[in-house]
Amino acid sequence: MSVKVKICGLMDHYTALKAAEYGADAIGLVFAESKRQVLPDQAKEIVSKLPDHVLKIGVFVNETKEEIERIASTVGLTHIQLHGEESPAFSQSLPLPVVKAISFESNEGLTDLVHYPADYLLLDGPKGKYRGGNGTSFDWSQVNTISLKGKKVILAGGLHLENVAEAVKIINPYMVDVSSGVETNGVKDLEKIKAFIETVKTLPIGGKQNEHLYITE
Repeated sequence: MSVKVKICGLMDHYTALKAAEYGADAIGLVFAESKRQVLPDQAKEIVSKLPDHVLKIGVFVNETKEEIERIASTVGLTHIQLHGEESPAFSQSLPLPVVKAISFESNEGLTDLVHYPADYLLLDGPKGKYRGGNGTSFDWSQVNTISLKGKKVILAGGLHLENVAEAVKIINPYMVDVSSGVETNGVKDLEKIKAFIETVKTLPIGGKQNEHLYITE
C-alpha cells in the first residue's frame, strides 16, 4: 500500500484519463471561483471517462446544499470537498462523503478541524486569491501530527516533485493533493503528473512523524 494521490483542478477528460492511467487515486473538479473552475457539463464529460475506482471529488466554497447536490448528481461525483466556512451540521446534511479543507495557520485551528464531521481532513497552504489551489506550501514541521492520529489526512498546498517526499515523511498523510505543482505555464503537464505519481507511489508509508512537544502561549 502506498500514499494515495489526488490530481486537482482538472479541466478536460483526456488529462484526467491519463492521470488515472498513471495511477491517480482521485481527481478534483473545482466548482468554486478559480482559474481552474469547470462547469457541470464539462465535469460530467470528464467523470464519464474515468474508471470507477478513481474518486471524483467536487470542490465547493460556501455553496448552497441544493446546488452542491444538483451538481453532484449531474456530474456523478463520489465525494464533496468543502473549502469555506461550512458548519458541521451542513457537512452532516450532505449525501456523499465529505473532505473538509483548512488553510493551516495554527494547531489551535487544527483542533477544531479534528472534531469536524468529515471523512477526510485536508490541510492546505495559506489563503490567497482563491481558497485553494494557490500553490503555496506551509511549514509542515509545525503541524501537531499526533492530534491527527486516526484521521484520513490529505496534504495539499505547494506540493511538487522536489518537496513531496519531505512532506510525506513529516505529515505521513493518507493522500497528497497536487494542482499547480504538476502544471507548466498554468496548464496541466502530463509528464509532471506522471513523475509526481510515480514518485509518491514509491514513498514509504508510516514515515517518522513530527513528535515535538507543543507549547501554546
